[in-house]
Amino acid sequence: MINIERSFGGSVQGAFKHIYIEKEILNNQRVKSIIEHFPDSRIIVIDHYKDVFNRKRQDFILQHSSRNLILAAKKGRLVYDGAPVCQDFGNSHFYYTSCIMNCLYDCEYCYLKGMYPSGNLVIFVNIEDIFKEVEELLEKFPVYLCVSYDTDLMAIDNLTGFVLEWTEFTKKHKNLTIEIRTKCGRKDLNIEPCDRVIFAWTISPEPVIAKFEHGSASMRQRLEAASHYLESGWPVRLCFDPMIYIPSWKDIYGKMIRDVQKSIDMVKIRDFSVGSFRISESYLKKMRKAMPLSAAVQYPFVLDEGYYHYPDDLVDEMEIFLTGEIRKICPDAEIFRWAE
Repeated sequence: MINIERSFGGSVQGAFKHIYIEKEILNNQRVKSIIEHFPDSRIIVIDHYKDVFNRKRQDFILQHSSRNLILAAKKGRLVYDGAPVCQDFGNSHFYYTSCIMNCLYDCEYCYLKGMYPSGNLVIFVNIEDIFKEVEELLEKFPVYLCVSYDTDLMAIDNLTGFVLEWTEFTKKHKNLTIEIRTKCGRKDLNIEPCDRVIFAWTISPEPVIAKFEHGSASMRQRLEAASHYLESGWPVRLCFDPMIYIPSWKDIYGKMIRDVQKSIDMVKIRDFSVGSFRISESYLKKMRKAMPLSAAVQYPFVLDEGYYHYPDDLVDEMEIFLTGEIRKICPDAEIFRWAE
């Protein structure tokens, strides 16, 4: 059995008790490679991943603490228009795709808790079909594609190898740029850099990580990893998004920027994003019901056209403050601030 912490680059330990596999992909080479890591797991053959993932009356929070793995082939549309609450970084043709559903980490504010009915992890092994759909878009226009929004692709890469596959695919298509976002601290990816594959770290203050981002890498580990890949020639983005309101937030986020400056050459960073917490109305309702004691989701947010966010004056205060702190260090930095 593999060591989950080492292989996934995360802090989750143990193995999947059950692995569900769609019967049509039993002989898929990726499936065989993945299950070899888990000789003690019980293999259960199913017709379709939704038979397990979409079952009624599931407890996302409980499942997340003892999850199972589902291996499947994704059908239908595979590449989607970028979500309104996500930063498009000035790209006209902004899309995202999901090779994996759900994440190893357990961030209390994560929208996946409101979007998915299950806490189990789903890996779609038919990545070539996603590539084909991306190529169809590339025949029409350049594409900016986020491939790690509904999971942490880098954290689980020792199991899937998807970071390498996405990088090699991007190298073949000069009008494709992808972003791989992460909260992990791994530094062992032995892949030649591509100037159109952006490694993007979500950076949060340590008090926020400790209170709300359970199982994820520390800020120091994230910054060490970001610095490692930056010096190795990768384009690196730092995402101070979402900012989470906590008591003494200004002191805490101010210290965070000073710690970032000590750990990484911020002048070399490709760009930065700054944004406060925001989420769709339907997702937050489910999350509040599931986590009645979580300060991150029980805050009295403002509802505006189907999305919850902090009051406008607090949003401005938080985001303008952090943008200003970055500018003190990098006056010419390209900073993207989310706007409706």
